[in-house]
Amino acid sequence: MSIKVSIDASGGDFGLPVTINAGINALKIYDDLLVNFVGDQTGIEKELNNNSLYSKFTNRIVITHASEVINMDDSPSVALRHKKDSSMRVAINLVKNGEADACVSAGNTGALMSIARFVLKTISGVDRPAIMSAVPTLNGPTHVLDLGANIDSKPSTLLQFAIMGSIAVQNTENIDRPSVGLLNVGTEELKGNDKSQETSELLKNSSLNYIGFVEGDDIYKGNVDVIVCDGFEGNIALKASEGVAKMFSFFIKKSFTKNIFTKLVAIIAKPVMRDFKSKVDPGKYNGASLLGLRGVVVKSHGNADIDSFLHAIKEAYLEAHAKITDKISEQLTRELEEHK
Repeated sequence: MSIKVSIDASGGDFGLPVTINAGINALKIYDDLLVNFVGDQTGIEKELNNNSLYSKFTNRIVITHASEVINMDDSPSVALRHKKDSSMRVAINLVKNGEADACVSAGNTGALMSIARFVLKTISGVDRPAIMSAVPTLNGPTHVLDLGANIDSKPSTLLQFAIMGSIAVQNTENIDRPSVGLLNVGTEELKGNDKSQETSELLKNSSLNYIGFVEGDDIYKGNVDVIVCDGFEGNIALKASEGVAKMFSFFIKKSFTKNIFTKLVAIIAKPVMRDFKSKVDPGKYNGASLLGLRGVVVKSHGNADIDSFLHAIKEAYLEAHAKITDKISEQLTRELEEHK
Protein backbone atom coordinates (compact mmCIF):
# COMPACT_ATOMS: atom_id res chain seq x y z
CA MET A 1 0.00 0.00 0.00
CA SER A 2 1.41 3.38 -1.01
CA ILE A 3 1.92 6.40 1.25
CA LYS A 4 0.73 9.66 -0.28
CA VAL A 5 2.29 12.93 0.91
CA SER A 6 1.05 16.36 -0.16
CA ILE A 7 3.77 19.00 -0.28
CA ASP A 8 3.13 22.73 0.00
CA ALA A 9 5.50 23.34 -2.91
CA SER A 10 5.26 27.13 -2.79
CA GLY A 11 5.85 27.49 0.96
CA GLY A 12 9.04 28.52 2.73
CA ASP A 13 11.78 31.01 1.96
CA PHE A 14 13.00 29.23 -1.18
CA GLY A 15 9.85 27.57 -2.51
CA LEU A 16 9.93 25.35 -5.59
CA PRO A 17 13.70 24.81 -6.05
CA VAL A 18 13.83 23.23 -2.58
CA THR A 19 10.46 21.51 -2.22
CA ILE A 20 10.40 19.91 -5.68
CA ASN A 21 13.93 18.54 -5.57
CA ALA A 22 13.52 17.30 -2.00
CA GLY A 23 10.32 15.55 -3.03
CA ILE A 24 12.07 13.73 -5.87
CA ASN A 25 14.89 12.72 -3.53
CA ALA A 26 12.28 11.24 -1.18
CA LEU A 27 10.85 9.21 -4.06
CA LYS A 28 14.32 7.73 -4.55
CA ILE A 29 14.36 6.54 -0.93
CA TYR A 30 10.81 5.18 -0.52
CA ASP A 31 9.48 2.90 -3.24
CA ASP A 32 5.93 3.09 -1.90
CA LEU A 33 5.82 6.90 -1.70
CA LEU A 34 3.58 9.04 -3.90
CA VAL A 35 4.03 12.83 -3.88
CA ASN A 36 1.45 15.49 -4.64
CA PHE A 37 3.09 18.87 -5.29
CA VAL A 38 0.67 21.72 -4.52
CA GLY A 39 1.19 25.22 -5.89
CA ASP A 40 1.53 27.10 -9.14
CA GLN A 41 1.27 24.36 -11.77
CA THR A 42 3.37 26.13 -14.39
CA GLY A 43 6.19 26.76 -11.94
CA ILE A 44 6.06 23.21 -10.59
CA GLU A 45 6.19 21.70 -14.08
CA LYS A 46 9.14 23.90 -14.98
CA GLU A 47 11.08 22.90 -11.86
CA LEU A 48 10.28 19.22 -12.38
CA ASN A 49 11.55 19.34 -15.95
CA ASN A 50 14.81 20.82 -14.68
CA ASN A 51 15.41 17.70 -12.58
CA SER A 52 17.09 14.89 -14.52
CA LEU A 53 15.37 12.23 -12.38
CA TYR A 54 11.83 13.46 -13.01
CA SER A 55 11.21 11.08 -15.91
CA LYS A 56 11.81 8.08 -13.61
CA PHE A 57 9.04 9.09 -11.22
CA THR A 58 6.30 10.60 -13.38
CA ASN A 59 3.88 7.83 -12.38
CA ARG A 60 4.38 8.65 -8.68
CA ILE A 61 3.99 12.42 -8.93
CA VAL A 62 0.77 14.43 -8.98
CA ILE A 63 0.44 18.20 -9.38
CA THR A 64 -2.44 20.08 -7.76
CA HIS A 65 -2.73 23.72 -8.76
CA ALA A 66 -3.21 26.41 -6.11
CA SER A 67 -3.53 30.05 -7.09
CA GLU A 68 -2.40 31.66 -3.83
CA VAL A 69 0.61 31.60 -1.49
CA ILE A 70 0.62 32.38 2.23
CA ASN A 71 3.42 34.80 3.03
CA MET A 72 5.57 34.56 6.13
CA ASP A 73 4.13 37.83 7.46
CA ASP A 74 0.48 36.93 6.86
CA SER A 75 -1.50 36.64 10.08
CA PRO A 76 -3.21 33.32 10.79
CA SER A 77 -6.62 35.01 10.40
CA VAL A 78 -5.73 36.40 6.97
CA ALA A 79 -4.37 33.02 5.86
CA LEU A 80 -7.45 31.21 7.13
CA ARG A 81 -10.18 33.56 5.94
CA HIS A 82 -8.83 35.21 2.81
CA LYS A 83 -6.48 32.70 1.17
CA LYS A 84 -8.62 29.63 0.76
CA ASP A 85 -6.84 28.57 -2.43
CA SER A 86 -3.34 28.85 -0.98
CA SER A 87 -0.90 26.01 -1.58
CA MET A 88 -0.87 25.36 2.18
CA ARG A 89 -4.66 25.18 2.50
CA VAL A 90 -5.05 22.97 -0.56
CA ALA A 91 -2.30 20.61 0.63
CA ILE A 92 -4.07 20.19 3.98
CA ASN A 93 -7.42 19.73 2.24
CA LEU A 94 -5.94 16.73 0.41
CA VAL A 95 -5.32 15.09 3.80
CA LYS A 96 -8.84 15.97 4.93
CA ASN A 97 -10.35 14.43 1.77
CA GLY A 98 -8.28 11.25 2.03
CA GLU A 99 -6.26 12.05 -1.10
CA ALA A 100 -3.06 12.30 0.98
CA ASP A 101 -1.87 10.54 4.13
CA ALA A 102 0.31 13.44 5.31
CA CYS A 103 1.16 17.05 4.52
CA VAL A 104 4.50 18.88 4.66
CA SER A 105 4.93 22.65 4.60
CA ALA A 106 7.76 25.11 5.21
CA GLY A 107 5.32 27.99 5.36
CA ASN A 108 4.11 30.31 8.10
CA THR A 109 3.88 28.32 11.36
CA GLY A 110 0.92 30.21 12.81
CA ALA A 111 -1.02 29.90 9.58
CA LEU A 112 -0.20 26.20 9.28
CA MET A 113 -1.42 25.44 12.79
CA SER A 114 -4.59 27.51 12.37
CA ILE A 115 -5.51 26.05 9.01
CA ALA A 116 -4.62 22.48 9.99
CA ARG A 117 -6.70 22.71 13.15
CA PHE A 118 -9.64 24.29 11.30
CA VAL A 119 -9.61 21.82 8.40
CA LEU A 120 -8.59 18.57 10.09
CA LYS A 121 -9.94 19.14 13.61
CA THR A 122 -8.40 17.50 16.67
CA ILE A 123 -8.50 13.85 17.64
CA SER A 124 -11.24 12.98 20.14
CA GLY A 125 -9.81 13.49 23.61
CA VAL A 126 -7.23 16.06 22.53
CA ASP A 127 -7.75 19.59 23.87
CA ARG A 128 -5.08 21.21 21.71
CA PRO A 129 -2.54 20.10 19.10
CA ALA A 130 1.13 20.36 20.07
CA ILE A 131 4.33 20.98 18.13
CA MET A 132 7.03 18.37 18.65
CA SER A 133 10.55 18.35 17.23
CA ALA A 134 13.75 16.39 17.72
CA VAL A 135 16.93 18.06 19.00
CA PRO A 136 20.51 16.70 18.85
CA THR A 137 21.97 15.42 22.12
CA LEU A 138 24.98 13.57 23.49
CA ASN A 139 23.16 10.29 22.88
CA GLY A 140 20.82 10.44 19.90
CA PRO A 141 17.83 12.76 19.49
CA THR A 142 15.49 13.95 22.24
CA HIS A 143 11.95 14.95 21.26
CA VAL A 144 10.44 18.00 22.93
CA LEU A 145 6.81 19.19 22.99
CA ASP A 146 5.11 21.61 23.08
CA LEU A 147 7.35 24.10 21.30
CA GLY A 148 5.02 27.07 21.15
CA ALA A 149 1.57 26.12 19.94
CA ASN A 150 -0.05 26.43 23.37
CA ILE A 151 0.49 28.83 26.23
CA ASP A 152 -0.51 28.03 29.82
CA SER A 153 -1.65 24.44 29.20
CA LYS A 154 -3.55 22.54 31.90
CA PRO A 155 -2.05 19.42 33.53
CA SER A 156 -4.54 17.22 31.66
CA THR A 157 -3.41 18.79 28.39
CA LEU A 158 0.24 18.16 29.25
CA LEU A 159 -0.66 14.50 29.87
CA GLN A 160 -2.12 14.41 26.37
CA PHE A 161 1.11 15.89 25.01
CA ALA A 162 3.07 13.17 26.76
CA ILE A 163 0.91 10.41 25.31
CA MET A 164 1.12 11.86 21.79
CA GLY A 165 4.88 12.37 21.98
CA SER A 166 5.48 8.89 23.36
CA ILE A 167 3.45 7.23 20.60
CA ALA A 168 5.13 9.28 17.87
CA VAL A 169 8.66 8.49 19.11
CA GLN A 170 7.83 4.83 19.67
CA ASN A 171 6.76 4.43 16.06
CA THR A 172 9.23 6.67 14.23
CA GLU A 173 12.34 5.89 16.30
CA ASN A 174 11.53 2.19 16.99
CA ILE A 175 11.79 2.62 20.77
CA ASP A 176 9.59 0.13 22.59
CA ARG A 177 8.73 2.27 25.63
CA PRO A 178 10.10 5.79 25.24
CA SER A 179 11.10 7.46 28.49
CA VAL A 180 9.14 10.61 29.29
CA GLY A 181 10.32 13.51 31.45
CA LEU A 182 8.51 16.66 32.58
CA LEU A 183 10.51 19.89 32.24
CA ASN A 184 10.85 21.62 35.59
CA VAL A 185 13.12 23.92 37.62
CA GLY A 186 14.64 20.93 39.42
CA THR A 187 14.52 17.15 39.51
CA GLU A 188 13.47 16.84 43.15
CA GLU A 189 9.86 15.74 43.62
CA LEU A 190 8.92 18.81 45.66
CA LYS A 191 10.30 21.31 43.09
CA GLY A 192 8.08 23.30 40.76
CA ASN A 193 4.69 25.00 40.90
CA ASP A 194 1.27 23.47 41.48
CA LYS A 195 0.81 22.72 37.78
CA SER A 196 4.09 20.79 37.64
CA GLN A 197 3.13 18.79 40.71
CA GLU A 198 -0.34 17.97 39.41
CA THR A 199 0.97 17.05 35.96
CA SER A 200 3.61 14.81 37.48
CA GLU A 201 0.95 12.91 39.43
CA LEU A 202 -1.07 12.38 36.25
CA LEU A 203 2.00 11.07 34.46
CA LYS A 204 2.86 8.74 37.34
CA ASN A 205 -0.61 7.22 37.16
CA SER A 206 -0.52 6.78 33.37
CA SER A 207 0.79 3.81 31.41
CA LEU A 208 3.72 5.89 30.14
CA ASN A 209 7.37 5.24 30.99
CA TYR A 210 7.54 8.39 33.12
CA ILE A 211 10.93 9.02 34.76
CA GLY A 212 10.03 12.22 36.64
CA PHE A 213 11.18 15.83 36.44
CA VAL A 214 14.03 16.89 34.15
CA GLU A 215 15.87 20.22 33.95
CA GLY A 216 16.78 22.36 30.97
CA ASP A 217 20.26 20.87 30.57
CA ASP A 218 18.72 17.39 30.34
CA ILE A 219 17.35 18.34 26.92
CA TYR A 220 20.83 17.90 25.44
CA LYS A 221 22.17 15.07 27.61
CA GLY A 222 20.19 12.46 25.73
CA ASN A 223 19.04 10.63 28.87
CA VAL A 224 15.31 10.91 28.07
CA ASP A 225 13.41 10.23 24.85
CA VAL A 226 10.50 12.66 25.24
CA ILE A 227 10.43 15.90 27.24
CA VAL A 228 7.05 17.46 27.92
CA CYS A 229 6.45 21.13 28.70
CA ASP A 230 4.05 23.98 28.13
CA GLY A 231 4.50 25.84 24.84
CA PHE A 232 5.66 28.94 26.68
CA GLU A 233 8.63 27.20 28.32
CA GLY A 234 9.29 25.00 25.31
CA ASN A 235 9.57 27.85 22.86
CA ILE A 236 11.85 29.84 25.17
CA ALA A 237 14.11 26.79 25.62
CA LEU A 238 14.23 26.23 21.86
CA LYS A 239 15.01 29.86 20.98
CA ALA A 240 17.62 30.14 23.72
CA SER A 241 19.32 27.01 22.40
CA GLU A 242 19.32 28.38 18.86
CA GLY A 243 20.86 31.61 20.14
CA VAL A 244 23.63 29.75 21.98
CA ALA A 245 24.37 27.72 18.84
CA LYS A 246 24.69 30.87 16.74
CA MET A 247 26.94 32.52 19.33
CA PHE A 248 29.11 29.40 19.52
CA SER A 249 29.45 29.28 15.74
CA PHE A 250 30.31 32.99 15.58
CA PHE A 251 33.11 32.79 18.14
CA ILE A 252 34.63 29.64 16.62
CA LYS A 253 34.74 31.29 13.21
CA LYS A 254 36.14 34.50 14.69
CA SER A 255 38.85 32.59 16.60
CA PHE A 256 39.94 30.59 13.56
CA THR A 257 40.24 33.70 11.37
CA LYS A 258 42.06 35.92 13.86
CA ASN A 259 45.50 35.70 12.20
CA ILE A 260 47.66 33.54 9.95
CA PHE A 261 48.44 31.05 12.72
CA THR A 262 44.81 30.49 13.69
CA LYS A 263 43.95 30.09 10.00
CA LEU A 264 46.56 27.32 9.75
CA VAL A 265 45.06 25.67 12.82
CA ALA A 266 41.64 25.94 11.17
CA ILE A 267 42.93 23.97 8.18
CA ILE A 268 44.27 21.23 10.44
CA ALA A 269 41.05 21.17 12.47
CA LYS A 270 38.77 21.12 9.43
CA PRO A 271 38.00 17.35 9.56
CA VAL A 272 37.17 17.62 13.27
CA MET A 273 34.89 20.61 12.71
CA ARG A 274 33.20 18.86 9.79
CA ASP A 275 32.47 15.87 12.02
CA PHE A 276 31.18 18.16 14.77
CA LYS A 277 28.93 20.01 12.35
CA SER A 278 27.46 16.77 11.01
CA LYS A 279 26.46 15.71 14.53
CA VAL A 280 24.68 18.94 15.45
CA ASP A 281 23.44 19.98 12.00
CA PRO A 282 19.88 21.25 12.63
CA GLY A 283 18.92 20.23 9.11
CA LYS A 284 19.12 16.58 10.14
CA TYR A 285 16.44 17.23 12.74
CA ASN A 286 14.18 19.31 10.53
CA GLY A 287 10.50 18.47 10.64
CA ALA A 288 8.28 19.46 13.56
CA SER A 289 5.15 17.33 13.98
CA LEU A 290 1.76 18.91 14.67
CA LEU A 291 0.45 16.17 16.93
CA GLY A 292 -3.17 15.75 17.94
CA LEU A 293 -4.78 16.48 14.58
CA ARG A 294 -6.90 14.07 12.56
CA GLY A 295 -4.14 13.77 10.02
CA VAL A 296 -0.36 13.98 9.80
CA VAL A 297 1.05 17.49 9.33
CA VAL A 298 4.78 18.24 9.49
CA LYS A 299 6.27 21.74 9.65
CA SER A 300 9.67 22.34 8.04
CA HIS A 301 11.94 25.27 8.85
CA GLY A 302 11.17 28.10 6.48
CA ASN A 303 14.82 28.43 5.43
CA ALA A 304 15.33 24.71 4.87
CA ASP A 305 17.57 23.60 2.00
CA ILE A 306 16.90 20.48 -0.07
CA ASP A 307 18.46 18.04 2.41
CA SER A 308 16.70 19.63 5.38
CA PHE A 309 13.31 19.61 3.67
CA LEU A 310 13.90 15.97 2.76
CA HIS A 311 14.11 15.17 6.48
CA ALA A 312 10.69 16.78 7.00
CA ILE A 313 9.25 14.60 4.23
CA LYS A 314 10.82 11.54 5.86
CA GLU A 315 9.15 12.40 9.17
CA ALA A 316 5.77 12.76 7.45
CA TYR A 317 6.25 9.45 5.63
CA LEU A 318 7.19 7.59 8.84
CA GLU A 319 4.25 9.00 10.79
CA ALA A 320 1.79 8.18 8.02
CA HIS A 321 3.26 4.70 7.54
CA ALA A 322 2.94 4.01 11.27
CA LYS A 323 -0.63 5.38 11.36
CA ILE A 324 0.29 7.73 14.20
CA THR A 325 -3.11 9.43 14.22
CA ASP A 326 -4.99 6.17 14.83
CA LYS A 327 -2.57 5.05 17.54
CA ILE A 328 -2.79 8.37 19.41
CA SER A 329 -6.59 8.14 19.31
CA GLU A 330 -6.58 4.55 20.57
CA GLN A 331 -4.23 5.19 23.50
CA LEU A 332 -5.95 8.39 24.56
CA THR A 333 -9.26 6.53 24.62
CA ARG A 334 -7.73 3.84 26.86
CA GLU A 335 -6.16 6.41 29.21
CA LEU A 336 -9.41 8.33 29.55
CA GLU A 337 -11.36 5.15 30.27
CA GLU A 338 -8.88 4.11 32.98
CA HIS A 339 -9.09 7.49 34.72
CA LYS A 340 -12.88 7.76 34.79
